[in-house]
Amino acid sequence: MLSSMATGATSQTRGGRPILIVDDDQKIVHLVRTYLEREGFSVVTATDGLAGIAAAREQHPQLVVLDLMLPGLDGFAVMRAVRESAAVPILMLSARGGTADRIAGIATGADDYLPKPFSPAELVVRVQAILRRASPSAASIERRVLADLVIDRGRHEVRRRDDRIELTHAEFWMLVALVDAGGHVVSRDGLLDALYGRGEADVMDRTVDVYIRRLREKLGDDADEPRYVATVRGAGYRAMIDP
Repeated sequence: MLSSMATGATSQTRGGRPILIVDDDQKIVHLVRTYLEREGFSVVTATDGLAGIAAAREQHPQLVVLDLMLPGLDGFAVMRAVRESAAVPILMLSARGGTADRIAGIATGADDYLPKPFSPAELVVRVQAILRRASPSAASIERRVLADLVIDRGRHEVRRRDDRIELTHAEFWMLVALVDAGGHVVSRDGLLDALYGRGEADVMDRTVDVYIRRLREKLGDDADEPRYVATVRGAGYRAMIDP
């Protein structure tokens, strides 16, 4: 069952649209909702996969906090269905917090992955970091070019001639960070800082590699003969721009 939109935050609601929480654990839903509402976000909730898809289509959330282990459709199925109609950023939650599970979540298309149990304060920080990337400031609304790609921050899109290349928010901002470096090498920690504002252990280092692999696949780039993103062994990655 869907909850009604959060009340009492109309004047301070961030971004206008709600955050959608999809989780069948009512204690977690209540905790996450409480912390998000304290920060001025409006919140809607759903307790299973089908209700989550319906809420996403009806409420047009600015971000989805999505549990992986849901009754009926699991979180991966929900994420695929939601992304068919909107490029909404998704923060995935899961009790399966092993390295392989976290990397699988990112590789499947999540913008971030937080294992249970988690600190609700950390979840809020991650939500804020994702939304900062999704809502660029006026100073960052500009177009950049990388080979035959046009990167438009204001529209949050990448085009090759007339074709739009669909990227997740994390993939898009990782590409922006590389292009902004002007052809200089960006370390994994530097890319993590661009995405989250801080680096995070070896698991997150491996996550950067997953993002880069996914980005290359969508751009049709070859790691051995790169046109857009090159690997600099032992150092990081760089955009194929003459520094």
